[in-house]
Amino acid sequence: MIVDETSPPRRSTRRIRVPRTKQGRRASREARFIVLTGLSGSGKTQAIRALEDLGYFCVDNIPTTLIPTLAELVRREGISRVAIVVDVREKNFLAEFPKTYRRLRLMKGLNPALIFLEATHAILVRRFSETRRPHPMAPGSSASEGIKAERRRMHGIRSLADHIIDTSDLTVHQLRQAFKTFAFSTGDVTGAKSRMAITLVSFGFKHGIPMDADLVFDVRFLPNPHFVPRLRPKTGRDRTVVKFMEGHRATGELLARLSELLKFLVPQFVAEGKSYLTIAIGCTGGRHRSVMVAEALRKTLRGAAGTRVRVHHRDITHE
Repeated sequence: MIVDETSPPRRSTRRIRVPRTKQGRRASREARFIVLTGLSGSGKTQAIRALEDLGYFCVDNIPTTLIPTLAELVRREGISRVAIVVDVREKNFLAEFPKTYRRLRLMKGLNPALIFLEATHAILVRRFSETRRPHPMAPGSSASEGIKAERRRMHGIRSLADHIIDTSDLTVHQLRQAFKTFAFSTGDVTGAKSRMAITLVSFGFKHGIPMDADLVFDVRFLPNPHFVPRLRPKTGRDRTVVKFMEGHRATGELLARLSELLKFLVPQFVAEGKSYLTIAIGCTGGRHRSVMVAEALRKTLRGAAGTRVRVHHRDITHE
């Protein structure tokens, strides 16, 4: 049994600063066709994933010569949000991209935005060392040499950028949050797709703990309606079971403490950029106590900013 609850995110007063950002010639609020480029190892993969989570149609490593064709298709089909990644992996990129991007700027109704990602030399060297991948511009020599060559040859494309983001001091989560902030500030998303999905799962320990659980709470210490003959065939969604459990002090204290904990934790996970949060509540069989607690926590989390909530009673039909 699944119940969905959706709440719109509230406008945050906290400003998230993206280091070394340069405002370009075209107002960012118009951006619908985003072009991501930059230095190898600067975080383009994480950036495109963040935009995909926000509802953008994304294409990675598209040949430069096909960009105008894609742009025309976007205009013709009325696709509202598109993001592409182009970089030195494509052999004609350095020679063809400047004139291709100037052509995009002239297309009516497209409103492109070029975002250039970079990082310090030391950080890029470390990232290539950690991944053990060869640099695309120096497959037969050191990553350091490839980074220097790429930075030098990308200088002209960097000068075309509407936004420049230095990812040196950004974690993966901060980079994702930076792109979410960018998308919200341009009005490109309404927030529906970017809300963290919270799933409250009631389960029975005798049937196994949910494999995807982020948080697990054991409520088997609560009074068990299973041992009350008139309550045994019912579930934790029945009012008689709820009243029975509410009649015990431990139930009220547990719900109060869990509610306070989740009111603290959920905004932290939202701020981190987490997309999914699974909270598992377990009792012995998964029909009474865990169900009642999950339903109570749903009411607690209803309206939490930047989230959508659903309840899944995994074992409620098990005998």
